[in-house]
Amino acid sequence: MQLIFLSQSQAILLCFIVWPVLMVAAALLCTRLPERFFDYSSWFYRAHRWEKDGAIYQKWLRVRHWKKYLPDGGSLVKGGFEKKKLASFDKEHLDRYLRESCRAEMIHWLAILPFWVFGFFTPPIVIVYMLLFALAVNLPCVIAQRYNRPRIVRIVVRRENQCDQTK
Repeated sequence: MQLIFLSQSQAILLCFIVWPVLMVAAALLCTRLPERFFDYSSWFYRAHRWEKDGAIYQKWLRVRHWKKYLPDGGSLVKGGFEKKKLASFDKEHLDRYLRESCRAEMIHWLAILPFWVFGFFTPPIVIVYMLLFALAVNLPCVIAQRYNRPRIVRIVVRRENQCDQTK
């Protein structure tokens, strides 16, 4: 429900200001949350049966072809964790990768949610456009995380099994 009536140019300008603010707010919130919120084995983050360990994203969306073009927020922030390429295969690094992958996914889910805020200062149809925009910008990043994470989990499990066998 539109509560603030602005000129069209003011509303457009405000949209260009509000979206980045909301996205940065989602990122700041997630960087402040304790690591326990980003447990890759929790129900929210683990691969579900229908995802077939991420294979569904390759089969239907060809994620391998376009994920390299997605920005990596970890490289934009001082002290951030880059997820484009694995820098190391040691256990600590892989565990951190998995946590940061969960954090990235949560940031993008949270960045989708406030699309309705634009209804306060734009006509109702704009809310639909804002939802479509939020999905177009954030879902590819969520999909990339959900595609990559099961692959990294398999590496971790394989290494743990190798360690168990050598004992």
